[in-house]
Amino acid sequence: MSQMVEATLPAEQFALHETLQQHPDVTFDILRLVADGTDRVMPFLWAGGAETEPLFQSLEADSSTEDVELLAEFEEETLFRMAWMAHIRLILFVLLEEDATIVDAEGQHTAWRFRILYPEHESVSTTHDFCEEYDIDLEFERIYQLSGSFRRGQYGLSEAQYETLQEGYRRGYYEIPREIELQELADLLDVSHQALSEQFRRGHRTLVANTLHPDDVSMDL
Repeated sequence: MSQMVEATLPAEQFALHETLQQHPDVTFDILRLVADGTDRVMPFLWAGGAETEPLFQSLEADSSTEDVELLAEFEEETLFRMAWMAHIRLILFVLLEEDATIVDAEGQHTAWRFRILYPEHESVSTTHDFCEEYDIDLEFERIYQLSGSFRRGQYGLSEAQYETLQEGYRRGYYEIPREIELQELADLLDVSHQALSEQFRRGHRTLVANTLHPDDVSMDL
């Protein structure tokens, strides 16, 4: 039976640690992650929370990256592509040895958070043993079998994005005219207006990308 794992990993044991230290407010969301041979991976990732030029310079100088490219720049986010050469043993092991799928990966300041889909439970145990052997501090926060509720995964939504969009729909945020405004919804969910706005924006972008342009963002993860 396929297993979903939600886990965290200290940033210093993964890619972009130096960049995350220099830009503590930046958030990286991996859009696509492709294993390139046996010694590196090539991520496409969104970055928000920092000015593009200094962030690009930090990424180029980061010891874990090569061939950094700026693909697109928008008002609040920037899309980069690069190669990761260091600190990625865990990801290569998961992708190449255990035939797993990294559904979500987000990096911010001190940690990376992952949702990883494994084809069977034994693969989860093997990953745990691998981390023990190589002193990789991957913390398994939640492990569960797939169910109908995982249908959101076909659209690439994270759990937080899925729940936020669902609540907005239930409360009438998408009705014309709206039955609830963003600030009211934020108060009900006990989050800031900005945090809820960003969650909606990320969720909408993910839905559009995975429904209208699936060939561009299909997860080789």
